[in-house]
Amino acid sequence: MVNLQAAYAACERDCRAHYENFPVASLLLPRQMRPHVAALYAFARAADDFADEGDRTVDERHRLIDGWRTRLLEAVAGATSTIQRRPEPGEPAHSREIFMALGVTVRRLQLPSVLLEDLLSAFRQDVTVSRYATWPALFDYCRRSANPIGRLVLRIGGYTDNDLDRCSDAICTALQFTNFWQDVKGDWGRGRIYLPGEEMQAHGVDETALVGENLTPGWREAIASAVSRTRVLFDDGRPLCDRLHGRLRYEIRMTWLGGTRILDRIEAANYDVLNHRPTIGATDIPWLVAAALGWPRSIPSHAATT
Repeated sequence: MVNLQAAYAACERDCRAHYENFPVASLLLPRQMRPHVAALYAFARAADDFADEGDRTVDERHRLIDGWRTRLLEAVAGATSTIQRRPEPGEPAHSREIFMALGVTVRRLQLPSVLLEDLLSAFRQDVTVSRYATWPALFDYCRRSANPIGRLVLRIGGYTDNDLDRCSDAICTALQFTNFWQDVKGDWGRGRIYLPGEEMQAHGVDETALVGENLTPGWREAIASAVSRTRVLFDDGRPLCDRLHGRLRYEIRMTWLGGTRILDRIEAANYDVLNHRPTIGATDIPWLVAAALGWPRSIPSHAATT
């Protein structure tokens, strides 16, 4: 039988094995938060993989996600059966550890499990939805695929303020959008386009232009418009970076700075997201740390990220 300490350790290994724009369980987080954030991340990472792994049929991927939801509800209820059950085919080998840690985290901190169910609904949607006609449709997807993580992190940190939730939602959606714009080429290769159809139509472009190596002027304009919309979201969420306390404040500042820095690099490449995929790496860390420590409270975001 796995013990709780080993269960959390397995979840933290998941965190260290993946890179995301939204840092999870980093050393900046308060120590007492890290195991709980890691449990959430391991749960979400596995479910996201169920949706994205293309060698499975639609029914197989839905079965895995639906089974993950069943195990979530059992873990939240404190049922021991879910941590005694062997992983189903396709589930991570450490599934029992994930749900042991997650169940304790949700119950101990009284986290709203509906947010975890929202994540699963978004991942389930990923299996069959590969295009978005409108911005509201894409926002609704992000409401379930990204925003729950920010709200759960706030709850783990002891914050339950509605205004903070709204700022967190803006940042999380902005981070998700940023990931979409930096990954246009990769997503296209996987059969997905996240830029809404109405945005493409507004600039007179369609997806056939993504087949070549050269991005058309219309596509550059469409990406520029999407980047501009994303910056507004980062600006809307920016007050969160000043209203948190302790180490979590600096974690969120660095997250915000990292996201806007990627947008800066997309702009610097003249929005050529086919030939340039901007990322944040080790060489950016000194700048991120310095910018987070010297964080200005009132200047516009564009000035804050140069």
